[in-house]
Amino acid sequence: MRFSSAPFNAFEAAVQDPKEQEEGEGGSFGRELLAGLRSKPRSISPKFFYDAAGSRLFDAICELPEYYPTRTELSILARHAGEIAQQIGPDAEIIEFGAGSLRKVRLLLDALKTPRRFVPIDISGEHLAQAADTLRADYAGLDVQPLVADYTRAFSLPAKAGGSGMRVGFFPGSTLGNFSPAEALSFLQSAAQVLRGGGLLLGVDLVKDPARLHAAYNDAQGITARFNLNLLARANAELGADFDLAGFAHTAFYNAPMQRIEMHLVSRAAQTVNLLGERLHFAEAETIHTENSHKFTIEGLRTLAARAGFGIGPVWTDPERLFSVHWLPAAQ
Repeated sequence: MRFSSAPFNAFEAAVQDPKEQEEGEGGSFGRELLAGLRSKPRSISPKFFYDAAGSRLFDAICELPEYYPTRTELSILARHAGEIAQQIGPDAEIIEFGAGSLRKVRLLLDALKTPRRFVPIDISGEHLAQAADTLRADYAGLDVQPLVADYTRAFSLPAKAGGSGMRVGFFPGSTLGNFSPAEALSFLQSAAQVLRGGGLLLGVDLVKDPARLHAAYNDAQGITARFNLNLLARANAELGADFDLAGFAHTAFYNAPMQRIEMHLVSRAAQTVNLLGERLHFAEAETIHTENSHKFTIEGLRTLAARAGFGIGPVWTDPERLFSVHWLPAAQ
């Protein structure tokens, strides 16, 4: 459920060859999963949701009637794309963190004047390659350079293209909310350095009625439950574990004092799981904490961004103020 903050201080460190990195993720998955399940309380980092199957399930979640964030953010981007493009200017280079299906960036690319390069970064190489190929075909004049990397670890960005305008980070989907407050600050501090002279276009979910939040993470079709349980299916397939998926249940709830949704997998009974040569004993009702999704106020996010070294630019919201998109200029 938590990312290490240390890698955010090294955006420009060396990254593995994409093929080597994809092969290495299995080892990282095993090590981090075992460490998280040895801990008390038990946890798994949400970055491991996004294998090929998990990425497809998340795309399905984004289409659910209960899951307002994606369609709301898309509506904000569509309505205000021209204003956003004015902030960014011509010949921009766009870096998208946790790129996924590349659906949202199309609204930005369509509004920008002569964007030069797009670098989508994602941990799921197969999903990223397919999305990048489709985007490349649709934007013939755009240099698309997908980067298979875990942006919570050290990686290098390509050198800025000659003659390009701003280098702009794009971080939609309220993924910032998956970090703890300290980790979010650390990420933004490093982003402010690597995006010097440009800026960050950041989408974050806002604090709202807990009933609406509960529905968004407990959909009637059970797709979010499948997405959560896919972590265990992935461990079985990739690591030879023997999780009984029927022995765990999805649960998600709003922790009001912490202003966050928490997702867990709950052991339905006392059971033992074998993972990488270890026997892990779960008590009935014991949970594995799989994700936090922090919600923000507009002023709270602006305060956080200022602490990280960003300037404060315009913010755009939907009529119900469910979601917000912020332009955060980075100093030279």
